[in-house]
Amino acid sequence: MSQIFPLLAVFLGGIAIAVQAPLNAAVAKILGAPLPAAAVSFGVGFAVLLALSLASGTASYGRLSSVPPLLWTGGLLGAFYVTAVIWGVPALGALSTVAALILGQMAGALVLDSIGAFGLAVQQITPKRLAAAGLVAAGLVLSRL
Repeated sequence: MSQIFPLLAVFLGGIAIAVQAPLNAAVAKILGAPLPAAAVSFGVGFAVLLALSLASGTASYGRLSSVPPLLWTGGLLGAFYVTAVIWGVPALGALSTVAALILGQMAGALVLDSIGAFGLAVQQITPKRLAAAGLVAAGLVLSRL
């Protein structure tokens, strides 16, 4: 039971990504390029998250200086992801873009899990886990036929 709510939240997050992709691509079309659309997306997201964190009373921004420099790259990677998706949706469509995104996430996650990166519990690359990624890869191929 304890895994149902996180799974539901992640599932809904996946739907949000699928909806976000064409919305951001439409902004890029209006603005003329993916980078300004990504900046707008991050600006809106930043404003909402800042307001929510301040309103919740959980903000502890005074400790920002103690964040190791490597961890700041999460924002850079997020900016790359959003820009890539904005660029991909008009060329590939939402389904193929999201399928490629998920396949990339699974490939990265397999490696991160296998080495226990960033404090993750080590999880071996097994035939079942490879098959899961393979099924997503098959879905990507089918979405392009």
